[in-house]
Amino acid sequence: MEQQKKNFKLVSDKKTRVILPNMFTLVGVCIGLSSIKFAFDEKFTLSIIAIIVAAIIDGLDGRIARLIQGTSKVGKELDSLTDVISFGVAPAFIMYFWKLNELGRVGWLICLVYVVCVALRLARFNVYSNDEPSWKDNFFEGIPSPAGGILVLMPLIYSLSGFEFIQINFIVPIFFVTISFLLISKFPTYSLKKIIVPRSMTIFLLFGIVLYFGLLLIYTFKAMFISGIFYLCFIPISYVHYLKLNKKNIEQNIAEDNHEDIF
Repeated sequence: MEQQKKNFKLVSDKKTRVILPNMFTLVGVCIGLSSIKFAFDEKFTLSIIAIIVAAIIDGLDGRIARLIQGTSKVGKELDSLTDVISFGVAPAFIMYFWKLNELGRVGWLICLVYVVCVALRLARFNVYSNDEPSWKDNFFEGIPSPAGGILVLMPLIYSLSGFEFIQINFIVPIFFVTISFLLISKFPTYSLKKIIVPRSMTIFLLFGIVLYFGLLLIYTFKAMFISGIFYLCFIPISYVHYLKLNKKNIEQNIAEDNHEDIF
């Protein structure tokens, strides 16, 4: 009897490993939903920060699940559903409350198009995700939904950054439609999930992360805006890199086939 009491657990270790990353995911979606409330109250600064925090949590929950071997099909589907809310519905409402409502029905239509594109992008990702390792794992097909959710906020971030290069009233709907297209496009964009950092570069990576977060704390919206510009600039670079790797892979396969034919 005493031995049974010692071994008694409310939740097994295996279930705990599955529950923990899912808890992170649900906390992220609560923060994403809270950004809508902030936008409704015209607290757009808090709205942007909430989306950024939700994006960070979204990047961590999958890594935590793989680290503690707590991945599950439920967690995968839950992650996609919460992404639709945090990076689809929430950014659309934020931008509608801020600027798109001035366009009337057209503004609402643009929001609907964006949310639908986020849903389609995540559905395609779930269907075509491959468990077998490949060099293509270093790339996303189209921009990922967290990046899209932050990028559509770029005009709002620009308005809060203090930069005064251009007038953004006419850019907001154009930018919204462009990001919607990039979400469902097949443009290859870099994925940081499979990145491997050499041990000799670890200290420089940590220094860079600390420096970046320091800039975020001091020049919050300026740093966010410049980061978004850098990300957009990397899209054509990732496209060219993908084409080179794809060509090299094709040539390698042809060479291997010819070698087999000889023997």
